[in-house]
Amino acid sequence: MRISLPRRLWYENDSLEIALPDDWRVEVCSMAGAQRPALSQAEIEAALAAPLGSPSLRELAQGKRSAVIVFDDMTRPTRVAQFAPFLLAEMAAAGVPEEAVTFLCALGTHGALSMHELRKKLGREVVERFRVFNHNCYENCEPVGTTSLGTQVRLNRELLAAELKVAVSCVTAHPYAGFSGGGKILMPGLAHIDTIADHHTRVMALKPERVGLGKFAGNLVRQDIDEAAELAGLSFSVNVLVNQRGEAAAVVAGELGRSHARAVELAGEWYATAPRPRNVDVVISNAFVKANEMPIAVALARGCLKPQGGTVVVIADSPEGQVVHYLLGRFGRAHGGRMHPVRQLPDNLRLIILAPSFDRGFGDWFANPEVITFSKTWEQTLELLRENHGPGTRAAVLPNATMQYFAD
Repeated sequence: MRISLPRRLWYENDSLEIALPDDWRVEVCSMAGAQRPALSQAEIEAALAAPLGSPSLRELAQGKRSAVIVFDDMTRPTRVAQFAPFLLAEMAAAGVPEEAVTFLCALGTHGALSMHELRKKLGREVVERFRVFNHNCYENCEPVGTTSLGTQVRLNRELLAAELKVAVSCVTAHPYAGFSGGGKILMPGLAHIDTIADHHTRVMALKPERVGLGKFAGNLVRQDIDEAAELAGLSFSVNVLVNQRGEAAAVVAGELGRSHARAVELAGEWYATAPRPRNVDVVISNAFVKANEMPIAVALARGCLKPQGGTVVVIADSPEGQVVHYLLGRFGRAHGGRMHPVRQLPDNLRLIILAPSFDRGFGDWFANPEVITFSKTWEQTLELLRENHGPGTRAAVLPNATMQYFAD
């Protein structure tokens, strides 16, 4: 059986062809919105011009002397270059001086983007015409208040200084917030490390049963995010949904709360995968959209295996390697960020990481990376699978394992 999987989002955005034995029982588990068509530039701009619960951006920009456009980083598929021209034109039409417009990358605790990456994200014209800054979670953050859950919120100074605040972010299923997008681009995206660490530990532990992929209603983590974002006074929120290729397939813009709520309604349908495969021997988990945050693909796959365990293959074709993560990452042989390690791989799980641009750091989010088996090609991977799995093997393939979720 031959299967085509998307790969290399920020590079060729082409396909990896894999072959599984004909005597295996294979189930391909695609998300519901996989085949949604990409929006044209005209359709994107029409969506931005019809905001939900908000005046137009041009109206909001009237009389403003400074503006910031906040955007997500390379762990998200949002091609901000498709949105920037319209946003900038509306600001210019309202009289916002071009030299007073700043672009700010909401990194959270991820490493800074290089100008090479910023050109991919924003387009060459933006980085040549406008000041573009990376968020620094350790410096230049100011207190804005405390959420009802007790999180003391400190946010990026450049954001707070701007009179007009616009954010562009992607909405996909998220491992703890239920769905990304909306206020998450500000908290943790532009928050101080102390705020982020408290939010990820104390708040997440308050009601852990409501935390997880696709779990939105009653999610206290999400509540904390939304309250923190309200403290920032965001003017205009752009929420982007993507198809199986990471292309913008829907845009909901406008007032923060209403636009994100509508985007989540769509996301709940688009990224849903049903039924969940159960009691399988092997899961092929493609980390396509977040290949540089590949542990997410492990978490989704584990729930499909037999109780006694099995094999997970994560396809992580990420030439840049895994994202630098100051909260979760490893920064020495025996130490890391405040939440390192995220988890330990259990004894009954065999993890194979297919990484054509392999480096030893691909497994460093785990407490025991030494148990991981690495491969560079699908042919190598298949040989490793044949060592433990013969005829009759039950296998599931997750084509977009870092943004889809199981709806059951």
